[in-house]
Amino acid sequence: MRRAIASLLHTLRCYPQRCLVSLLLLICALPALAQNGVDYATQTVRIALTGEPRNLNSIRATDQFSIFFLEHSMEGLLRRDAHFELVGGVAERWEMEGTTARFWLRHDALWSDGVAVTAQDFVFAWRQVVNPDVASEYASIMYPVKNAEAINQGKLPLEALGVTALDDYTLEVQLEAPTGYFLTLMSFMVYYPVREDFYLAQNGRYFADVKNMIFNGPFKITSWVHGASLRMEKNLTYWDAANITLNVIDIPYITNDSRARFNLLKEGKLAIENGLQGLEAEQLRDALANRMRIRSHSDGGLFYIEFNHRPERITHNMNLRKAMQAVLDSQELVYKAIGIAGYIPGQSLIPTYMNGVHDKFRVEYPVQMAPLDPVKAREYLALAKQELGIDKIPPIAILCDDREVAIVAAQYLQSLFKRTLDLDIKVDVQTFKLRLDKAHNGSFDMAVYAWAPDYDDPITFADLFASWNANNNGRYSNPVYDAYVRTVQGTDNQQIRMDAIGKIQQLVIDEAIILPLYERTANTVQDPRLEGVVFSQLGAGMSLTYARVVQ
Repeated sequence: MRRAIASLLHTLRCYPQRCLVSLLLLICALPALAQNGVDYATQTVRIALTGEPRNLNSIRATDQFSIFFLEHSMEGLLRRDAHFELVGGVAERWEMEGTTARFWLRHDALWSDGVAVTAQDFVFAWRQVVNPDVASEYASIMYPVKNAEAINQGKLPLEALGVTALDDYTLEVQLEAPTGYFLTLMSFMVYYPVREDFYLAQNGRYFADVKNMIFNGPFKITSWVHGASLRMEKNLTYWDAANITLNVIDIPYITNDSRARFNLLKEGKLAIENGLQGLEAEQLRDALANRMRIRSHSDGGLFYIEFNHRPERITHNMNLRKAMQAVLDSQELVYKAIGIAGYIPGQSLIPTYMNGVHDKFRVEYPVQMAPLDPVKAREYLALAKQELGIDKIPPIAILCDDREVAIVAAQYLQSLFKRTLDLDIKVDVQTFKLRLDKAHNGSFDMAVYAWAPDYDDPITFADLFASWNANNNGRYSNPVYDAYVRTVQGTDNQQIRMDAIGKIQQLVIDEAIILPLYERTANTVQDPRLEGVVFSQLGAGMSLTYARVVQ
């Protein structure tokens, strides 16, 4: 390092003035290039991300990157521990009886400025989630709370929400109906607290930049260079700080260049690749060739083609969708086109790992798939043209982000539908953030989309296409589908609930609401000195909260 700096200082004397700024910047960058992926003495880990958070406001956040940072820097009434079990967070104890839940808050739960976290912080936050003026895409996840849906539809005032601060440290929640999965929601970001005075003081920029942030979780976000880097440091005011070992989670690189990220890992400058989304095919081959230890896990991600069901979009026609369904072979897509070990061909809206009544849901409710039938597909296509009053289907755009596997899937579908149905498919590749924006705005015909469970119940998938769900980007609407979802949400009888989800599963196939593509297995490589990383199927999919660097 000293030799490199000496050489640069000699260069400064020889180069004209206009090079001075560039060379000084290079000198400043040299220490960063020498940093290691893990540091035992400082308990620091460094990772890279393929994209940055779209929105870190817990009231409005939706994407995986935002969830990752919020899960590390914020905490709800309940949390997931080092074994990913549901345990007390801000709440030290709780009880549920019928449609009433009560939570007793810890007196040592503090915000990062030392102010106590109170029951009123939850009341304010939850009211903002269902506030129609805020337009939270996750508002419907709050609907088990009494009057949440009516408030979100503008029929009742915010004060009617069934959540009450009995005192500073006691929170009472009234539910619309007995909700067997309600406690699992309490660790999800939409149910995090928000402190009203701080929120209002940000003038609409809450969590937009570091200066607009306040935390009550294990870490604080201390730096955010948009599009380039982020950094989290241990939050010393966190009530359980004594059990948090890491001091720094540094993200010095945000890049979608998988080769660059993997080279940084091989050079020892990163601790994990790719923790949130898994290695891409070329990276996996490289890891195997270098005899790296690969860790594989289901990250919960279900990938599918979401159709735009708006009347003005040609994909609202069910026979057109069923024509595509009848030629899509998800096994060919997974095993021949994608070729990443551990991926499972998609068959259903409900993934294989979700639980049912006594066994896995898919064991108790086997999928009745639409058969592969190119002849029948052309019959569906002919009916679609007749219903649409056209001789040829116009070009259809398929939206995807710029990750390698998403592009491979989109290009496979482009080739498949041209070869079998003579459909012209245009692949619209966007950055992750722009893909989310276009999907939310309805600017697509078809989209390669993904969903991971927000909580441990199949309804986290089954309610995706309820007419009121803001994450229903294609705006599918069917009163029969909605009625099934109401049944699931309106009882704690698990048999009745799962029976209704079984009917939802079949309706998705019968009407080709979506086309399941695959369930993702995340293959990752990490520095062996980094221990305690938790990979799961819920939330962001990876937690470093209880990780540690060993010698």
